[in-house]
Amino acid sequence: MLQSLSIRDFVLIEKLDLTFVRTGGDGPKGRLGALTGETGAGKSILIDALGLALGARAESGVVRRGASQASIAAAFDLPKNHAAHAVLTEQGLDDEDVLTLRRMIGTDGRSRAFVNDQPASVALLRRLGDTLVEIQGQMDQHGLLDMATHRGSLDAFAGLEKQGAAVRSAWQAWRTAEQARAEAEASAAAARRDEEFLRHAVKELKTLAPKADDEETLAAERQMLRSGTALGEAVAQALGELEQGKGAVSAIGSAHRLIERNLDKAAGHLDAPLAALERALSEATEAQAQLEAARDALEFDPVRLEKIEERLFALRALARKHGVAVPELAALAEKMNAQLAALDDGEAGLAKLAAAAKTARAAYVAAAETQAAARRKGAAKLDKSVTAELAPLKLEKARFVTDVAALPEAEWSENGTDRVQFTVSTNPGTPPAPIAKIASGGELSRFLLALKVCLAKVGDAATIVFDEVDSGIGGATAAAVGERLKRLAKDVQVLVVTHSPQVAAIADRHWLIRKTTTRTAASTDVLPLDAKGRREEIARMLSGAEVTAEARAAADRLMAAAG
Repeated sequence: MLQSLSIRDFVLIEKLDLTFVRTGGDGPKGRLGALTGETGAGKSILIDALGLALGARAESGVVRRGASQASIAAAFDLPKNHAAHAVLTEQGLDDEDVLTLRRMIGTDGRSRAFVNDQPASVALLRRLGDTLVEIQGQMDQHGLLDMATHRGSLDAFAGLEKQGAAVRSAWQAWRTAEQARAEAEASAAAARRDEEFLRHAVKELKTLAPKADDEETLAAERQMLRSGTALGEAVAQALGELEQGKGAVSAIGSAHRLIERNLDKAAGHLDAPLAALERALSEATEAQAQLEAARDALEFDPVRLEKIEERLFALRALARKHGVAVPELAALAEKMNAQLAALDDGEAGLAKLAAAAKTARAAYVAAAETQAAARRKGAAKLDKSVTAELAPLKLEKARFVTDVAALPEAEWSENGTDRVQFTVSTNPGTPPAPIAKIASGGELSRFLLALKVCLAKVGDAATIVFDEVDSGIGGATAAAVGERLKRLAKDVQVLVVTHSPQVAAIADRHWLIRKTTTRTAASTDVLPLDAKGRREEIARMLSGAEVTAEARAAADRLMAAAG
């Protein structure tokens, strides 16, 4: 809920810090707050300021005369499961128990936005604001006046989470099956168009039988063969050095035999030399054998080199032809073979995929029909609930109808096959029409109040602002409005801009919006009222410019009745 609102240099407000939540031993108190004041005092300024903090459009004219910029900051207490947490995590922003949205507007109309003191876009402010606050004004085309919200509101009211999950799951399964069918059909159609080319390409690839490492292996062998002559000569020379004269191996062998025959006469002095000669003889023999093997392997083979180069060049030419790298030819061959297999398989594979898509569609339709039936039942309950709220609000001739209508298949979605719209009829005999088009002014606000009372626990917004919901009414109707605002405030925080003493008297907290005018300037400030101040303000609302003893007595009665 909205904890505080800080305003600097905005229109007629120089400096204002409002705290909307009182805390006590059992947690936050005072969920229903009333804002009152004389006409023209600037009550709408507060609503406009809050709207800017929530991402509304800014204009240069909002900066107070003589100031360089306006600043508005709104702080909100976030429950653990609030939707704003997911948005903050998605954006990589600090996620804290208190969320602060700040907006700064310069005299040129440009603005900067901050979320928890981190730079952000105005669009992000608006996205977060939609989860935090509903402002129900007389002409605002959002919130419950936006048809896009009606389906979700009805589903939440009727408790259709399980049905919604089933429809979303069935929709995804159907989409997946349809995508597989469409891709297979497109692939088969392309294969049929290019069948001749495809068969020729598969034949070429089959002849070459490319492997992923062909190019690297062949290039290495080609390089070795091309260097074979020079390497062979080097090895031959090395062997020649070992075989000069008597030969290294023969010489070491002779030395070894001589020492070995005289070993018993040396009293151990020849043991080490003999061991060294044994090692040298072993290594020299091994070296000579390895060099002879290398000489045979490195013998230049022009036929082998020609075959390797022929295959290497053929692979590279084929890769260029198909626009891929040589290592990708093997995968291309598999893909083309699969396309030919699908083509040769004919309609069997496509028929199987089409059958799977048909089954998935039937499952989706069944889930959507179950959801639609539950929606119709929920709509009837919502209509009955809202209708019960209308008569006390002086809308006894009005009729509220939740219209649940089937959508054409092209408009089906993961939300089901229904269009949901809240409609009203304000006069007997007239057909219901969209609520935003039929009702207007204070009548519209009362419709929205009745609907919000019934949908109190629906949606993420924990703060609802009503702008002059009591316009054009008084007496018992105003008292009924106040009673419903009080009931709504049991579930959410409610702030109401009001001219009604009955509504102000029932509020938990009360602020007076006051405008002060001098010869050179005008300013607006907001005063939190204690019990005495509330009595005076309610008396003023009852009597007008001059507060009489009778008005104070009437104010006492209203406040006492409100408890």
